[in-house]
Amino acid sequence: MSILEQKTFITKIHPFEHLDKVQLEEFAQNIDIVYFKKDEVIQKQSTNPTNLYFILKGVVQEKNNEEVLSLFSVNEIFDPVSLIENYSKNSFYTIEETICYSLPKEIFIKTLHKNSELESYFFQTISQKLNNNIDNEKNKEMANIMIAKVKDAKIHKAIITDYKKSIFEAASIIKREKVPTLLLKDETGEIYIVTDSDFRQKVILKRMSFDEKVIKIASKGLIYVNENDFLFNAQLVMAKYGIKRVVVKNDDEEIIGILDQISLSSFFATNIFSVSNEIVQAETVEELKIASHSFIKIIKSLNAKGVKIEFISKLINQLNKKLLDKLYKLLAPEELFENSCLVVMGSEGRGEQILRTDQDNALIISDVCKLDIEIIYTFTNLFTETLVDFGFPRCEGNIMVSNPYWCKKTSEFKDLIYSWVNEANPDNLMNTAIFYDADCVSGNEDLIIDLKEYLFKVGASSQTFNASFAKVITNFDVPLGFFDGFVLDSKDTKHENELNIKKGGIFLIVHSIRSLCLEHKIFKTDTAKRIELLTKKGVFEEETAQELIMSFNFLSSLRLKSNLGKLDKNEEMDNYINPNDLNTMEKDLLKDSFKIVNKLKKKLEYHFKLNYV
Repeated sequence: MSILEQKTFITKIHPFEHLDKVQLEEFAQNIDIVYFKKDEVIQKQSTNPTNLYFILKGVVQEKNNEEVLSLFSVNEIFDPVSLIENYSKNSFYTIEETICYSLPKEIFIKTLHKNSELESYFFQTISQKLNNNIDNEKNKEMANIMIAKVKDAKIHKAIITDYKKSIFEAASIIKREKVPTLLLKDETGEIYIVTDSDFRQKVILKRMSFDEKVIKIASKGLIYVNENDFLFNAQLVMAKYGIKRVVVKNDDEEIIGILDQISLSSFFATNIFSVSNEIVQAETVEELKIASHSFIKIIKSLNAKGVKIEFISKLINQLNKKLLDKLYKLLAPEELFENSCLVVMGSEGRGEQILRTDQDNALIISDVCKLDIEIIYTFTNLFTETLVDFGFPRCEGNIMVSNPYWCKKTSEFKDLIYSWVNEANPDNLMNTAIFYDADCVSGNEDLIIDLKEYLFKVGASSQTFNASFAKVITNFDVPLGFFDGFVLDSKDTKHENELNIKKGGIFLIVHSIRSLCLEHKIFKTDTAKRIELLTKKGVFEEETAQELIMSFNFLSSLRLKSNLGKLDKNEEMDNYINPNDLNTMEKDLLKDSFKIVNKLKKKLEYHFKLNYV
């Protein structure tokens, strides 16, 4: 290769695009081309390494004794960590004829200390790399959304006046102070709010006397945020409660202003609030259906504008909950609504479903409900068909409220749970996993809490059951292999040279964490929160917990990115990705993520003694 070709090759490998001209020239002048035969040892374990290798052709395997830890292929490097530590913890073998550029250790270390970008990258933890990659891949301008604070937005000044003021006096203050809202304080110190829309809808349209006390049109139960809270969290609060404004306090708990939805418009180009409001105000099923069709647009917009996947999933989860709650209220017989709990399960129950896959729901009915079962079944069938019409596909496993198996009274569900635990066959274990992730979206939440407590009572204390519950992870392999470092599906012509990122990564994390949480009787459903709670209980170290959360988010981001691309092409969404569609850094981080998943899997195998189950 010419010097120019060498430079081009080096700069295509992350993070060496950050080399300056002098450093790049020094790299190009000092690299040599080296050839290795198949099964040749390039670098031995417990030695002092001398070179950094850039792979031009072939595949290199990293091993610790006989355990394969990783594989490296074309356009990848190995092993910078050994050079930095001046000690090779592992051995590196070729598994086919391999050609590399070799760069002397001295050049690499010298450049590392002179280039802050390189130094920062190579001294980062895996979790930091994963997190920074998500940031770097997004729109830099809109990434500021994630760090913007409430105080960075336009906050209207808070005018607090006496609650005994008349409507006329209050309106005069609003005009004089040029604010859209007014806060009132009574003799107990409770704060009320009056908005410009209150004057229109409650005073003008109802022809109230201007001499009436303004407190009559005010609202209480205000929602507060701190000025140092992230602006995105304020958006989540507004979406959750279906409100247009929040009251802002400082660290001394003093009211300093009011943040409204309009003030967020410069930070968000999506119509999250308006869709949330449409759902809340919908009076018919058709109005609700129209609102639901905006979800995909919101997801695409947030993803394109730099919003991290964990925030997207939280927002969409809030909108989905609102949608299902409103639909349930519109369709359910009154007696059923007052004596039941509608739950979503699986990824939706964990708050991790972003793009719609299928329905996963159940209906828990209180034992005191006297409503005729045929009336209930008529409603549940209507509910399922309405969701299908909204764009929520039927569950292939028929895990829906329209299936009598998932529509039962509390006592019947307890009998079901008892049979799941005591007859631990694959179907019962799967049903336990699905149900454990259940989250209430409408009705009496105490019903699902009661059933989970029963699940903990009959199952979580049994080592045999916990081991059987966790054992399903042994049926799935992490796809690290010999083809470009990944095990790809070559038999399935539809997914040739692709890997299933759900089976090989996402599911293994989800179910491993779920198994540990069931053992520890944890109620939380979302995977990240579960990891945090397990860490507090001493199950994971902080660094391991961060690696797991970041790996889970990275794998989920890759799946979302892939499926959004398929959606644009009118292709069927699935869990397959092609590693060849990833850049070098993404491939590197995917390998890192799979290593973390592998380590978690081994931890579970040892903890639950799965080899003996």
